[in-house]
Amino acid sequence: MLTTLRPMAVADLSALTGEDAPFEDFGPRPPRHEPLSSSLSADPGGLTVAGPDDAAVGNVSWVWRRWGPNPPSANPVIGIWLAPGARGRGVGARAQRALVELFWRHTTVSRVEAHTDVDNRAERRALEAAGFTLEATARAAQWRDGAHRDIAAYVVLRPGPAEGASEPD
Repeated sequence: MLTTLRPMAVADLSALTGEDAPFEDFGPRPPRHEPLSSSLSADPGGLTVAGPDDAAVGNVSWVWRRWGPNPPSANPVIGIWLAPGARGRGVGARAQRALVELFWRHTTVSRVEAHTDVDNRAERRALEAAGFTLEATARAAQWRDGAHRDIAAYVVLRPGPAEGASEPD
């Protein structure tokens, strides 16, 4: 299935409910009205995942996390929701990789993160297929379904030498 990312339209919202997946009960983000390059700014954002006929089959979104006090210490944490018919077909991996590529082209961030429930095997496989590496398990990090849940924290680093990167001992 061909996968593209495009700005979210109001007409997409009825297709992007997110209520049928056990790990994704947050729903879609509202549509953005600024151009893509500025929507990758320091604000949360989202894009529609479109299938071959340009119909909405999901959405990708992001929020920003800062690891230090200055703006260059910020990086996006991405998420995804797919309609049942788009799952298990590589759409998630392609969409998340396409979003990472947008961040590499339109920002100077050095890392992109993605977090998922440790039991969400499908999303973990999709993240690994998209080039992410498991970085850590954040214990009791997400409140969902009446309890705090552990999260698998994945990361992909910008290709090339990272400025100031340190090698593990």
